[in-house]
Amino acid sequence: MTGAPQHLFIGGRWVVPGGGHYDVTDPATEETAGRAPEATPEQVREACAAARAALGPWSRTAPAERAAVLARAARLIRERLVPYAELAQAETGATTATARGMQVGVAAARFRRYARVEPAEWAIPPQINDAGPMGAAGVTGALAVRQPVGVVTCVTSYNNPWANPAGKVAPALAMGNTVVVKPAPQDPLSVYRLAEALQAAGVPPGVVNVVSGRSPAVGEAAVSSPDVDMVSFTGSTAVGQHIAEVCGRRMTRQLMELGGKGAALVLDDADLASAVAGIGTTFSFYSGQICTAPTRVLAHRSVYEPLVERLAGYAAGLAVGDPREPGTVVGPVISAAHRDRVEAYVDLGRKEGAVVVAGGERPPPERGFYVAPTVLADCTNDMRVAREEIFGPVVVVVPVDDEDEAVALANDSEYGLIDYVWSADVARAFRVARRLRTGGVGINTVGRNMEAPFGGFRRSGVGRDVGSYALHAYSEVQSIVWPG
Repeated sequence: MTGAPQHLFIGGRWVVPGGGHYDVTDPATEETAGRAPEATPEQVREACAAARAALGPWSRTAPAERAAVLARAARLIRERLVPYAELAQAETGATTATARGMQVGVAAARFRRYARVEPAEWAIPPQINDAGPMGAAGVTGALAVRQPVGVVTCVTSYNNPWANPAGKVAPALAMGNTVVVKPAPQDPLSVYRLAEALQAAGVPPGVVNVVSGRSPAVGEAAVSSPDVDMVSFTGSTAVGQHIAEVCGRRMTRQLMELGGKGAALVLDDADLASAVAGIGTTFSFYSGQICTAPTRVLAHRSVYEPLVERLAGYAAGLAVGDPREPGTVVGPVISAAHRDRVEAYVDLGRKEGAVVVAGGERPPPERGFYVAPTVLADCTNDMRVAREEIFGPVVVVVPVDDEDEAVALANDSEYGLIDYVWSADVARAFRVARRLRTGGVGINTVGRNMEAPFGGFRRSGVGRDVGSYALHAYSEVQSIVWPG
């Protein structure tokens, strides 16, 4: 699947990268999946300047015309779903179902979602003013108008090179912004296919730009350019903190979706079959490489032992191997370095006193970056494996004595992205949910409503997106007042 070396996409042109190319590795086979371009910092700044030059005309384009471009892009992505998914699979190691449904399929759905015109202004109740130093008595009318932020740098994550950039680019374009996308270095080729689809859909030159590279200087240039008005980042908290520091120097707007250590509160009246099925997705969904996974289970002692037994059985029954095989549930993690990191956490858990009840050993495939789905039991909330984001197919189980302790331990975390509550008493679950300091709570489900606001508390991020909230995130509010 190597093909011709990929070029950068700057100002509507395909540009030879000044830094040459590097290999993109297939995590399942360890073979080269393609050759990705390495931009120079100067080329990144050129992309930002191209986005700045295109901003005026694109922001003045009628919203209906912008929506039509997004609709065409959605249609083109759907038409090319199979080859796009094959590339995504080669870059990420995702299973066929995940690559087609959750990666490319979700990307198309996100462009389709924002291919509709929504009101960008609303009236504010008039204000009755008494006579005073500012003038005679009268009535002041007001209108709030959403304006584009400007040039948006989108720094995307490696776990989903289709849905993640689509979730940034589509609402940003819908609101009249222009974008510079800096993909994750592990799997940037899919993002260039996204750019091709947008170009074919009629996006004007400079409205969308894509620059990639392994050097930190590429990301630094994309974030620090004076042409950039906003940075939208998905990734680790450590990198997010650095980006926030850079943005703070110029007061650049930020949208940050960072790490997570989702707590699953399994109360004494929980349906264990439902809880195990939900928590178990952490083993199969992107091989645990997902920030929303419920990887920290806080189980009431009355259900602790049967829950651990069921989770161990679930993990042991998952098919690990070639993601292109129909029966595979868990594919590889993204790289050898990340595999080593996840395995190091499992070893750390043993040293901290956790009991490995499933997994813990490297699975059979000789090639590929595979990690066995692993369950660590008898954990305490102060262990590093219970506090730090592992980002792999590993779940820790902590026993709790009552509901109050479960809430206290769930909130005793640096993170706060999404937690989960399992209880047969839905009213009780809702009461518990309101006590959790987290951006989202799933009650008896790990599913998401794709119109609900998404984002985190504390070190899990800043801001909210998804649905209409993404339109808010990629716009500024302007107030216009007049005498009535």
